[in-house]
Amino acid sequence: MNESSRTPSCIGIILDGNRRWAKERGLPIFEGHRKGADVIEHIARAAGAMHISHMAIYVFSTENWRRAEDEVSYLMHLFEQLIREHVHRLSEDGVAVRFVGQKERFSPSMQRLMDDAEKKSPHDAKLTLWVCLSYGGRAEIVAAANAAATAGETITEESLQAHLWSAGMPEPDLIIRTGGEKRLSNFLSWQSVYSELFFVEKYWPDFTDDDLKNIIDEYGKREKRLGK
Repeated sequence: MNESSRTPSCIGIILDGNRRWAKERGLPIFEGHRKGADVIEHIARAAGAMHISHMAIYVFSTENWRRAEDEVSYLMHLFEQLIREHVHRLSEDGVAVRFVGQKERFSPSMQRLMDDAEKKSPHDAKLTLWVCLSYGGRAEIVAAANAAATAGETITEESLQAHLWSAGMPEPDLIIRTGGEKRLSNFLSWQSVYSELFFVEKYWPDFTDDDLKNIIDEYGKREKRLGK
């Protein structure tokens, strides 16, 4: 992190409030998800313009599979659209993408889309977008422990971190949650131990680059001691 400007190198965002945004407007909940997908691209561009190098977004949790079948089906279609259109445009503008989570739970076509998008990502990216799909912090830690054990490695902080789904992502300097709830809901459980937390009342579809800038400015005023 640049100490003079206090610009974070990595931020995490819990994208909450899509369904409530739609319901309060008398719209189908699908419209909230669609609007929320558009905001992802907009905020990713804003983060890159602010010289933030990494942004992790909590799009679909391991628990979200329990939602109504028609909603999950719509979200799967929306995720494919997100990759084909939004991620493609971001890639052309120098944004790399990495998918974090239980990729094996998605359809073979979705898995191919994710793999192809990662392979086509720019190597000299100005921003890496970490898309957390079928993700849960506890599940990530368990998977990392199993991978380390299978490799015959002693379980240490270093060995676990090397086997995380998000290996290579810096620990987030700050985490934002929209929608008014004040909890992390199993997001980046390992990585968030020293993250500054910001809870925003706005629903995700209403979140703007000005909101992001205000949070970054507020973050710059906080002092991180890291236990010292």
